[in-house]
Amino acid sequence: MKKELIVRLHKSFEEAVHHRGNTEYWLARELQQLLGYTQWRNFERVIEDAKAACEKAGGRVQDHFADASKMVGIGSGTRRQIGDVALTRYACYLIAQNGDPRKAEIAFAMTYFAMQTRKQELIEQRIAELERLQAREKLSLSQKALSGVLYERGIDGEGFARILSKGDAALFGGLSTQDMKRKLTVPGNRPLADFLPTITIKAKDFANEVTNLQVKQQDLRDEPGIAREHVKNNRDVRKILTVRNIIPEVLPAAEDVKKVERRLKDALIYSTHPA
Repeated sequence: MKKELIVRLHKSFEEAVHHRGNTEYWLARELQQLLGYTQWRNFERVIEDAKAACEKAGGRVQDHFADASKMVGIGSGTRRQIGDVALTRYACYLIAQNGDPRKAEIAFAMTYFAMQTRKQELIEQRIAELERLQAREKLSLSQKALSGVLYERGIDGEGFARILSKGDAALFGGLSTQDMKRKLTVPGNRPLADFLPTITIKAKDFANEVTNLQVKQQDLRDEPGIAREHVKNNRDVRKILTVRNIIPEVLPAAEDVKKVERRLKDALIYSTHPA
């Protein structure tokens, strides 16, 4: 997520916080707008799903979702009362969890409400870590999908590993998978991708996706032909990066993705546990 978007969303969410004594809360109709929902009836369904999740987790729904009301103008100076819901941080988090994950506002809200602190720089760091985890998971899926397609064409696990290694060499300027593992001091039994920065993980994933598509479109069936296609795709991806002065083999190793995952999971459990 771009920094400019994080800054804008952070400002909007901060301005929406209400306080009653030492208690902070958010109003559902204001949160509706922040999360990009135009229709209240659609957002009400998300709130109901969040209430169900709260109850399932052992929380008291009434402690986190309190009925409220507000006066709104309906034209010609006339005002009427409409229903609203006062929400705790935990309630807002559950709503974000049950929202449309494709919305940038939802992705931001999940992190914003999962953290006890609302400092922008910490939220930005958390979002970056989550995006790396998501990229790593997506790479695993694209690799599995490519493996399945090649298996249908008679290429076994060893052949698939050779194709991936040749692709890595093309992406990393001639350095093989093992060369990169040594360079980044990756433990021998761990995948290289677990220690790559987000940009490189996404580069590998994109090359996999293109190879998968090209194998199907061109009906490639032999290992040498598929390997050539995968090498070409990785070279093309490398070119996109290097013209922007991003050299994959020069980028430093990133923190072990498993450690990041454990840290975020522990922080999430602590931060969102209902009182």
